[in-house]
Amino acid sequence: MSTLRFDFAAPAAVVTVSDLNRRVRALLENQFETLWVSGELSNVKNATSGHWYFCLKDPGAQVECAMFRTRAQFLDFRPENGLQVEVRARVTLYEPRGNYQLVVEEIRKAGLGALYEAFEKLKAKLGAEGLFEPARKKPLPALPCAIGLVTSPSAAALRDVLTTLGRRAAMIPVILYPTLVQGEGAAAQIVRAIERANARGECDVLIVCRGGGSLEDLWAYNEEAVARAIAASRIPVVSGVGHETDFSIADFVADLRAPTPTAAAVAASPDRAALAEAVAATRRRLKRDVGRILERNMQRVDAARRRLLTPAERIARNRERIAEALRRLQAALARSHERRSARLAALGNALAHLDPTQVLARGYSIVRGADGHVLRSSAGLARGTPIDITFSEGGAEAEVKRTR
Repeated sequence: MSTLRFDFAAPAAVVTVSDLNRRVRALLENQFETLWVSGELSNVKNATSGHWYFCLKDPGAQVECAMFRTRAQFLDFRPENGLQVEVRARVTLYEPRGNYQLVVEEIRKAGLGALYEAFEKLKAKLGAEGLFEPARKKPLPALPCAIGLVTSPSAAALRDVLTTLGRRAAMIPVILYPTLVQGEGAAAQIVRAIERANARGECDVLIVCRGGGSLEDLWAYNEEAVARAIAASRIPVVSGVGHETDFSIADFVADLRAPTPTAAAVAASPDRAALAEAVAATRRRLKRDVGRILERNMQRVDAARRRLLTPAERIARNRERIAEALRRLQAALARSHERRSARLAALGNALAHLDPTQVLARGYSIVRGADGHVLRSSAGLARGTPIDITFSEGGAEAEVKRTR
Protein backbone atom coordinates (compact mmCIF):
# COMPACT_ATOMS: atom_id res chain seq x y z
CA MET A 1 0.00 0.00 0.00
CA SER A 2 1.53 3.32 -1.06
CA THR A 3 1.74 6.37 1.17
CA LEU A 4 -0.18 9.51 0.04
CA ARG A 5 1.83 12.77 0.24
CA PHE A 6 0.77 16.40 -0.32
CA ASP A 7 3.32 19.13 -1.41
CA PHE A 8 2.42 22.67 -0.40
CA ALA A 9 4.45 25.47 -2.10
CA ALA A 10 5.74 28.23 0.15
CA PRO A 11 3.27 31.14 0.07
CA ALA A 12 4.42 34.31 -1.87
CA ALA A 13 5.44 37.34 0.20
CA VAL A 14 2.63 39.82 0.67
CA VAL A 15 3.39 43.56 0.17
CA THR A 16 1.32 46.56 1.01
CA VAL A 17 0.03 48.99 -1.57
CA SER A 18 2.40 51.62 -0.22
CA ASP A 19 5.36 49.28 -0.69
CA LEU A 20 4.22 48.44 -4.20
CA ASN A 21 3.83 52.08 -5.23
CA ARG A 22 7.18 52.93 -3.68
CA ARG A 23 8.88 50.19 -5.71
CA VAL A 24 7.12 51.25 -8.91
CA ARG A 25 8.12 54.87 -8.36
CA ALA A 26 11.75 53.82 -7.84
CA LEU A 27 11.64 51.72 -11.02
CA LEU A 28 10.27 54.63 -13.06
CA GLU A 29 12.71 57.21 -11.70
CA ASN A 30 15.68 54.88 -12.20
CA GLN A 31 14.60 53.87 -15.68
CA PHE A 32 14.05 57.34 -17.14
CA GLU A 33 16.37 60.31 -17.09
CA THR A 34 15.06 63.86 -17.41
CA LEU A 35 13.64 64.19 -20.91
CA TRP A 36 11.73 66.58 -23.19
CA VAL A 37 8.10 65.63 -23.97
CA SER A 38 5.84 67.46 -26.43
CA GLY A 39 2.06 67.70 -26.33
CA GLU A 40 -1.01 69.88 -25.87
CA LEU A 41 -1.93 71.43 -22.53
CA SER A 42 -5.35 70.59 -21.11
CA ASN A 43 -7.09 70.84 -17.76
CA VAL A 44 -4.60 73.55 -16.65
CA LYS A 45 -4.93 74.55 -12.99
CA ASN A 46 -2.93 77.10 -10.97
CA ALA A 47 -3.15 76.22 -7.26
CA THR A 48 -3.09 78.87 -4.54
CA SER A 49 0.25 77.39 -3.47
CA GLY A 50 1.76 78.55 -6.77
CA HIS A 51 2.01 75.02 -8.18
CA TRP A 52 0.68 74.23 -11.68
CA TYR A 53 -1.19 71.05 -12.53
CA PHE A 54 -2.19 70.05 -16.08
CA CYS A 55 -2.53 67.22 -18.53
CA LEU A 56 -0.16 66.82 -21.48
CA LYS A 57 -1.79 64.97 -24.38
CA ASP A 58 -1.51 64.08 -28.02
CA PRO A 59 -4.06 62.29 -30.26
CA GLY A 60 -3.15 58.89 -28.84
CA ALA A 61 -2.45 59.35 -25.11
CA GLN A 62 -2.17 61.71 -22.16
CA VAL A 63 -0.16 62.01 -18.95
CA GLU A 64 -0.73 64.01 -15.76
CA CYS A 65 1.87 66.70 -14.98
CA ALA A 66 2.83 68.82 -11.98
CA MET A 67 5.08 71.89 -11.98
CA PHE A 68 5.97 73.15 -8.52
CA ARG A 69 6.18 76.80 -7.54
CA THR A 70 9.99 76.84 -7.24
CA ARG A 71 10.18 76.14 -11.01
CA ALA A 72 6.92 77.76 -12.13
CA GLN A 73 8.05 81.20 -10.93
CA PHE A 74 10.51 81.34 -13.84
CA LEU A 75 7.86 80.91 -16.54
CA ASP A 76 7.81 83.76 -19.09
CA PHE A 77 4.27 82.93 -20.27
CA ARG A 78 1.04 81.69 -18.73
CA PRO A 79 0.14 78.05 -19.52
CA GLU A 80 -3.29 77.81 -21.16
CA ASN A 81 -5.49 75.00 -22.41
CA GLY A 82 -4.84 74.05 -26.04
CA LEU A 83 -1.32 75.45 -26.09
CA GLN A 84 1.26 73.24 -27.81
CA VAL A 85 4.31 72.98 -25.56
CA GLU A 86 7.46 71.03 -24.86
CA VAL A 87 8.24 70.17 -21.23
CA ARG A 88 11.44 69.02 -19.60
CA ALA A 89 10.36 66.60 -16.91
CA ARG A 90 11.14 63.65 -14.66
CA VAL A 91 9.01 60.46 -14.89
CA THR A 92 7.67 59.42 -11.49
CA LEU A 93 4.65 58.03 -9.62
CA TYR A 94 2.44 59.90 -7.17
CA GLU A 95 2.34 57.21 -4.47
CA PRO A 96 -0.82 58.20 -2.52
CA ARG A 97 -3.04 57.71 -5.61
CA GLY A 98 -0.80 55.44 -7.64
CA ASN A 99 -0.84 57.92 -10.53
CA TYR A 100 1.97 57.84 -13.06
CA GLN A 101 2.96 61.48 -13.78
CA LEU A 102 5.60 63.91 -14.97
CA VAL A 103 7.26 66.43 -12.62
CA VAL A 104 7.93 69.37 -14.94
CA GLU A 105 11.04 71.52 -14.52
CA GLU A 106 10.74 73.71 -17.61
CA ILE A 107 8.11 74.56 -20.23
CA ARG A 108 8.62 76.13 -23.61
CA LYS A 109 6.26 76.73 -26.47
CA ALA A 110 6.41 74.09 -29.17
CA GLY A 111 8.91 74.87 -31.89
CA LEU A 112 11.35 76.67 -29.57
CA GLY A 113 13.70 73.71 -29.55
CA ALA A 114 15.31 74.91 -32.77
CA LEU A 115 15.77 78.39 -31.26
CA TYR A 116 17.45 76.94 -28.17
CA GLU A 117 19.71 74.86 -30.36
CA ALA A 118 20.64 77.92 -32.44
CA PHE A 119 21.25 79.85 -29.23
CA GLU A 120 23.63 77.21 -27.87
CA LYS A 121 25.51 76.89 -31.18
CA LEU A 122 26.08 80.65 -31.47
CA LYS A 123 27.05 80.85 -27.81
CA ALA A 124 29.65 78.10 -28.31
CA LYS A 125 30.96 79.72 -31.49
CA LEU A 126 31.41 83.20 -30.04
CA GLY A 127 32.78 81.77 -26.81
CA ALA A 128 35.44 79.89 -28.77
CA GLU A 129 36.40 83.18 -30.46
CA GLY A 130 36.97 84.75 -27.04
CA LEU A 131 34.15 87.30 -27.25
CA PHE A 132 32.98 86.42 -23.74
CA GLU A 133 36.42 86.67 -22.11
CA PRO A 134 36.61 89.07 -19.10
CA ALA A 135 39.95 90.38 -20.38
CA ARG A 136 38.30 92.07 -23.36
CA LYS A 137 35.59 93.74 -21.27
CA LYS A 138 35.90 97.52 -21.10
CA PRO A 139 35.42 99.27 -17.74
CA LEU A 140 32.47 101.61 -17.36
CA PRO A 141 33.26 105.31 -16.79
CA ALA A 142 32.71 106.45 -13.22
CA LEU A 143 31.36 109.86 -14.31
CA PRO A 144 30.05 109.69 -17.87
CA CYS A 145 29.48 112.97 -19.69
CA ALA A 146 26.53 111.44 -21.59
CA ILE A 147 24.64 108.13 -21.57
CA GLY A 148 23.31 106.51 -24.75
CA LEU A 149 20.20 104.31 -24.95
CA VAL A 150 19.59 101.76 -27.70
CA THR A 151 15.92 100.82 -27.34
CA SER A 152 12.43 101.52 -28.65
CA PRO A 153 10.91 104.96 -27.95
CA SER A 154 7.64 103.22 -27.03
CA ALA A 155 9.17 100.55 -24.78
CA ALA A 156 8.25 100.45 -21.11
CA ALA A 157 11.91 99.81 -20.46
CA LEU A 158 12.72 103.31 -21.74
CA ARG A 159 10.47 104.91 -19.13
CA ASP A 160 12.03 102.81 -16.38
CA VAL A 161 15.55 103.72 -17.47
CA LEU A 162 14.79 107.44 -17.82
CA THR A 163 13.10 107.50 -14.40
CA THR A 164 16.11 105.81 -12.81
CA LEU A 165 18.62 108.08 -14.55
CA GLY A 166 16.59 111.17 -13.61
CA ARG A 167 16.60 110.13 -9.97
CA ARG A 168 20.28 109.16 -9.83
CA ALA A 169 21.99 111.53 -12.27
CA ALA A 170 19.69 114.20 -13.70
CA MET A 171 22.76 116.29 -14.57
CA ILE A 172 23.92 113.76 -17.20
CA PRO A 173 22.34 114.12 -20.68
CA VAL A 174 20.71 111.02 -22.18
CA ILE A 175 20.82 110.35 -25.93
CA LEU A 176 18.29 107.94 -27.46
CA TYR A 177 19.25 105.85 -30.50
CA PRO A 178 15.78 104.51 -31.45
CA THR A 179 15.34 100.99 -32.78
CA LEU A 180 12.89 98.11 -32.91
CA VAL A 181 13.41 95.66 -30.07
CA GLN A 182 11.57 92.64 -31.50
CA GLY A 183 10.18 91.29 -34.70
CA GLU A 184 11.46 91.27 -38.27
CA GLY A 185 14.28 93.72 -38.90
CA ALA A 186 14.87 94.42 -35.20
CA ALA A 187 18.38 92.91 -35.16
CA ALA A 188 19.49 95.00 -38.15
CA GLN A 189 18.14 98.20 -36.55
CA ILE A 190 19.88 97.42 -33.24
CA VAL A 191 23.18 96.95 -35.12
CA ARG A 192 22.75 100.28 -36.94
CA ALA A 193 21.90 102.08 -33.70
CA ILE A 194 25.06 100.78 -32.00
CA GLU A 195 27.19 101.72 -35.01
CA ARG A 196 25.57 105.17 -35.16
CA ALA A 197 26.34 105.79 -31.49
CA ASN A 198 29.99 104.85 -32.05
CA ALA A 199 30.26 107.00 -35.18
CA ARG A 200 28.87 110.09 -33.44
CA GLY A 201 30.91 109.63 -30.26
CA GLU A 202 28.35 111.56 -28.22
CA CYS A 203 28.21 109.31 -25.17
CA ASP A 204 30.64 107.55 -22.83
CA VAL A 205 28.53 104.49 -22.08
CA LEU A 206 25.79 102.73 -24.04
CA ILE A 207 22.78 100.90 -22.59
CA VAL A 208 21.23 98.26 -24.88
CA CYS A 209 17.93 97.32 -23.27
CA ARG A 210 14.34 96.15 -23.52
CA GLY A 211 11.77 94.64 -21.17
CA GLY A 212 10.99 90.98 -20.63
CA GLY A 213 9.29 88.63 -23.03
CA SER A 214 9.33 85.17 -24.50
CA LEU A 215 12.31 83.65 -26.24
CA GLU A 216 10.89 84.71 -29.59
CA ASP A 217 10.39 88.28 -28.33
CA LEU A 218 14.01 88.51 -27.16
CA TRP A 219 15.48 86.73 -30.17
CA ALA A 220 16.90 89.86 -31.81
CA TYR A 221 19.44 90.02 -28.98
CA ASN A 222 20.54 86.46 -29.80
CA GLU A 223 21.44 87.33 -33.38
CA GLU A 224 25.11 87.06 -34.33
CA ALA A 225 25.10 90.51 -36.00
CA VAL A 226 23.99 92.17 -32.76
CA ALA A 227 26.57 90.26 -30.73
CA ARG A 228 29.39 91.30 -33.06
CA ALA A 229 28.22 94.93 -33.11
CA ILE A 230 28.36 95.00 -29.28
CA ALA A 231 31.77 93.34 -29.29
CA ALA A 232 33.10 95.87 -31.84
CA SER A 233 31.76 98.90 -29.95
CA ARG A 234 34.42 101.32 -28.76
CA ILE A 235 31.91 102.64 -26.25
CA PRO A 236 31.41 100.38 -23.19
CA VAL A 237 28.07 98.56 -23.48
CA VAL A 238 25.71 97.59 -20.65
CA SER A 239 23.15 94.94 -21.60
CA GLY A 240 19.80 95.11 -19.82
CA VAL A 241 17.62 92.72 -21.79
CA GLY A 242 14.53 91.06 -20.29
CA HIS A 243 13.98 89.97 -16.74
CA GLU A 244 16.46 88.69 -14.17
CA THR A 245 16.10 85.08 -15.36
CA ASP A 246 16.50 85.94 -19.06
CA PHE A 247 19.91 85.49 -20.66
CA SER A 248 20.79 86.49 -24.22
CA ILE A 249 23.92 86.37 -26.34
CA ALA A 250 24.07 90.16 -25.97
CA ASP A 251 24.46 89.66 -22.19
CA PHE A 252 27.55 87.48 -22.66
CA VAL A 253 29.22 89.83 -25.18
CA ALA A 254 28.44 93.12 -23.40
CA ASP A 255 30.99 94.72 -21.11
CA LEU A 256 28.47 94.37 -18.28
CA ARG A 257 25.28 92.33 -18.01
CA ALA A 258 22.50 93.86 -15.90
CA PRO A 259 19.52 91.69 -14.86
CA THR A 260 16.95 94.34 -15.87
CA PRO A 261 16.85 97.66 -17.77
CA THR A 262 16.53 99.49 -14.45
CA ALA A 263 19.62 97.71 -13.13
CA ALA A 264 21.43 98.68 -16.34
CA ALA A 265 20.60 102.36 -15.68
CA VAL A 266 21.94 102.00 -12.13
CA ALA A 267 25.17 100.37 -13.36
CA ALA A 268 25.80 103.03 -16.04
CA SER A 269 25.15 106.12 -13.90
CA PRO A 270 26.66 107.59 -10.75
CA ASP A 271 24.43 108.17 -7.74
CA ARG A 272 23.97 111.92 -7.43
CA ALA A 273 23.12 111.69 -3.73
CA ALA A 274 26.20 109.56 -3.07
CA LEU A 275 28.34 111.97 -5.09
CA ALA A 276 26.95 114.94 -3.18
CA GLU A 277 27.71 113.22 0.10
CA ALA A 278 31.22 112.36 -1.12
CA VAL A 279 31.79 115.99 -2.16
CA ALA A 280 30.46 117.22 1.20
CA ALA A 281 32.73 114.78 3.04
CA THR A 282 35.69 115.92 0.94
CA ARG A 283 34.80 119.55 1.66
CA ARG A 284 34.69 118.82 5.39
CA ARG A 285 38.05 117.05 5.29
CA LEU A 286 39.55 119.88 3.22
CA LYS A 287 38.23 122.51 5.62
CA ARG A 288 39.60 120.59 8.60
CA ASP A 289 42.99 120.01 6.98
CA VAL A 290 43.31 123.65 5.84
CA GLY A 291 42.38 124.78 9.35
CA ARG A 292 45.09 122.60 10.85
CA ILE A 293 47.64 123.88 8.35
CA LEU A 294 46.70 127.49 9.20
CA GLU A 295 46.98 126.77 12.92
CA ARG A 296 50.43 125.22 12.52
CA ASN A 297 51.61 128.12 10.35
CA MET A 298 50.25 130.70 12.81
CA GLN A 299 52.17 128.98 15.58
CA ARG A 300 55.30 129.07 13.46
CA VAL A 301 54.75 132.78 12.76
CA ASP A 302 54.30 133.48 16.47
CA ALA A 303 57.48 131.55 17.26
CA ALA A 304 59.36 133.43 14.53
CA ARG A 305 57.97 136.72 15.82
CA ARG A 306 59.27 135.91 19.28
CA ARG A 307 62.72 135.23 17.85
CA LEU A 308 62.69 138.43 15.74
CA LEU A 309 64.41 141.32 17.70
CA THR A 310 65.02 145.03 17.09
CA PRO A 311 68.69 146.16 16.77
CA ALA A 312 68.53 147.72 20.26
CA GLU A 313 67.11 144.48 21.73
CA ARG A 314 69.75 142.46 19.94
CA ILE A 315 72.56 144.77 21.27
CA ALA A 316 71.12 144.61 24.78
CA ARG A 317 70.96 140.82 24.61
CA ASN A 318 74.53 140.69 23.30
CA ARG A 319 75.62 142.91 26.17
CA GLU A 320 73.89 140.65 28.63
CA ARG A 321 75.56 137.62 27.07
CA ILE A 322 79.00 139.38 27.20
CA ALA A 323 78.49 140.41 30.82
CA GLU A 324 77.39 136.90 31.71
CA ALA A 325 80.43 135.48 29.90
CA LEU A 326 82.67 137.91 31.78
CA ARG A 327 81.12 136.86 35.10
CA ARG A 328 81.63 133.23 34.24
CA LEU A 329 85.27 133.96 33.20
CA GLN A 330 86.03 135.84 36.43
CA ALA A 331 84.47 133.11 38.47
CA ALA A 332 86.45 130.53 36.53
CA LEU A 333 89.71 132.49 37.10
CA ALA A 334 88.96 132.79 40.80
CA ARG A 335 88.25 129.09 41.09
CA SER A 336 91.45 128.31 39.14
CA HIS A 337 93.50 130.62 41.44
CA GLU A 338 92.02 128.99 44.50
CA ARG A 339 92.78 125.52 43.17
CA ARG A 340 96.35 126.49 42.26
CA SER A 341 96.94 128.21 45.63
CA ALA A 342 95.65 125.16 47.47
CA ARG A 343 97.88 122.91 45.41
CA LEU A 344 100.89 125.19 45.99
CA ALA A 345 100.26 125.12 49.72
CA ALA A 346 100.01 121.33 49.60
CA LEU A 347 103.29 121.15 47.68
CA GLY A 348 104.89 123.56 50.21
CA ASN A 349 103.80 121.33 53.06
CA ALA A 350 105.18 118.28 51.27
CA LEU A 351 108.42 120.11 50.57
CA ALA A 352 108.72 121.19 54.18
CA HIS A 353 108.79 117.57 55.20
CA LEU A 354 111.81 117.12 52.92
CA ASP A 355 113.64 120.29 54.12
CA PRO A 356 116.89 119.22 55.91
CA THR A 357 116.80 122.37 58.01
CA GLN A 358 113.71 121.01 59.66
CA VAL A 359 115.78 117.99 60.68
CA LEU A 360 118.53 120.26 61.99
CA ALA A 361 115.97 122.07 64.11
CA ARG A 362 115.46 118.87 66.00
CA GLY A 363 119.21 118.81 67.04
CA TYR A 364 120.78 117.18 64.06
CA SER A 365 123.58 118.73 61.95
CA ILE A 366 125.02 118.25 58.48
CA VAL A 367 128.75 117.45 58.02
CA ARG A 368 130.40 118.12 54.69
CA GLY A 369 133.87 117.37 53.46
CA ALA A 370 136.33 119.82 51.95
CA ASP A 371 134.73 119.20 48.56
CA GLY A 372 131.30 120.23 49.92
CA HIS A 373 129.76 116.75 49.75
CA VAL A 374 127.73 115.55 52.69
CA LEU A 375 129.62 112.98 54.72
CA ARG A 376 127.39 110.08 55.70
CA SER A 377 130.16 107.91 57.21
CA SER A 378 133.39 108.33 59.09
CA ALA A 379 135.10 105.89 56.83
CA GLY A 380 137.88 107.53 54.87
CA LEU A 381 138.42 110.40 57.33
CA ALA A 382 141.92 110.80 58.66
CA ARG A 383 143.11 112.72 61.65
CA GLY A 384 143.34 116.40 60.83
CA THR A 385 140.86 116.21 57.89
CA PRO A 386 138.98 119.53 57.74
CA ILE A 387 135.18 119.27 57.85
CA ASP A 388 132.32 121.78 57.74
CA ILE A 389 129.39 121.43 60.18
CA THR A 390 126.00 123.06 59.57
CA PHE A 391 123.62 123.46 62.51
CA SER A 392 120.03 124.59 62.62
CA GLU A 393 121.40 128.03 63.26
CA GLY A 394 124.88 128.79 61.93
CA GLY A 395 127.76 126.45 61.37
CA ALA A 396 131.43 125.77 62.22
CA GLU A 397 134.65 124.51 60.69
CA ALA A 398 136.52 121.73 62.48
CA GLU A 399 139.21 119.08 62.10
CA VAL A 400 138.97 115.41 62.77
CA LYS A 401 140.76 114.40 65.88
CA ARG A 402 139.96 110.77 65.61
CA THR A 403 137.34 108.50 64.07
CA ARG A 404 135.08 105.80 65.53
